[in-house]
Amino acid sequence: MIYEISEDVKRIIENKCDAYEIFIDETKTIELDSLKEELNFAKEEIELGLAVRVLKDNKQGFAFTSNLDKIAETGLKAIENTKLTKVDENYAFAEAEKVKDVKKVYDNKFDNLSLDESVELLKSSIDTVIDSGCEVTGSGFSASGGRSLIVNSNGVSIENRGTGFGIGLSVTLQKEGQIATAYNSQSSRFLDLNGEKLAEEVCNLAKSSIDTKPVETNDYDVVLDYYAAIGLLSTFLGAFDGENVSRGRSILKGKLGENITSPELTITDNPLVEKGMCTSKCDGEGSASQKTDLIKEGVLNSFIYDIYTANTEGVETTSNGIRESYLTAPSISPTNLEFKFSEMKDLSEIDKGVLTTSVLGAHTANPISGDFSVEASNAFKIENGELGEPINKAMLSGNIFELMKTVEGLNSEVKQYGSFIIPKLLVHNLRVVGQ
Repeated sequence: MIYEISEDVKRIIENKCDAYEIFIDETKTIELDSLKEELNFAKEEIELGLAVRVLKDNKQGFAFTSNLDKIAETGLKAIENTKLTKVDENYAFAEAEKVKDVKKVYDNKFDNLSLDESVELLKSSIDTVIDSGCEVTGSGFSASGGRSLIVNSNGVSIENRGTGFGIGLSVTLQKEGQIATAYNSQSSRFLDLNGEKLAEEVCNLAKSSIDTKPVETNDYDVVLDYYAAIGLLSTFLGAFDGENVSRGRSILKGKLGENITSPELTITDNPLVEKGMCTSKCDGEGSASQKTDLIKEGVLNSFIYDIYTANTEGVETTSNGIRESYLTAPSISPTNLEFKFSEMKDLSEIDKGVLTTSVLGAHTANPISGDFSVEASNAFKIENGELGEPINKAMLSGNIFELMKTVEGLNSEVKQYGSFIIPKLLVHNLRVVGQ
């Protein structure tokens, strides 16, 4: 059906513009949420959406719809919308090229997954939380699957299929007048989530966080657990956005070829990684997916670009023009970010430090300078290579660009959260302010 739709749109617009791009997305989703132990939201939805971009006289127009009766109107609206934009010769659409196959991105179990089965999966996780002695404050489960098609006037015609599953749990524990909270989640391309294990882990974290002790204000070696790491790394990765670089909003502008992180670290944007949550044959513009080393053994190697920004900078796109959905035009975003360290530290090598599971307030970090001040959540002392007492509220303050110059990987499982595929991280001389 999506191919027929693309042909219908093509016939309507191809002789009325200089170039065109047609994007069609067909998705089925299941979403569940609970408030405490009771399911309070459930949705099963199938959505089909169309987006059209056109170029006419070096102007770009965009329009979208989910109404299949308005296909012709949407195509013509995109052409009409070119009158609202400025002339810019950097507008262009992807050229046709061979795309690589991607592996383990679709789970056939999704085709027969029912709302009732999804409810049972979430309920099993909630029951495990209760059996573990904790209270559920909130939980959620999501499953999505579908396919997309991108076609343009340069001969691009690429179909992507994919599934994604996720589960998250927030818990509270009350003991002897003290309260501890904890959160964790899992996501996968496959329905291989282990909700019971997740429930046990998040309850154990809450139990470990009871009876907190103060920490002395000082500079420490700090282990950033997965959520803490991605909270701070989001500011760091914003500096690799080609548009930020072009507009002078990146501290890394002009530093290609310079050492900016530990020489043990290589960061690769890899949309081809097997089973990756952001894996696809092409980006949202139809540019064939490719690996890009952003940092290679500590040296700044590349920024990420979509077609437009690459053209303004006189470089090639890195296939990072990503679509959130058919509702928006593509914009620069990372795919699967692989953090690889040539050597890994062990917790036993840390004499005195702090581990924080997550951080609160990472969004307040200065996106240009990299300065941050965040609250450590579910934090613990590290003494003689072992986790010690849980810590009262403490603030972490520093500069993410400075921390990355000596960052190390901690010997731990590599997991994917959002775009980040990372181990736990070890940073040095981070200011911890006790409260």
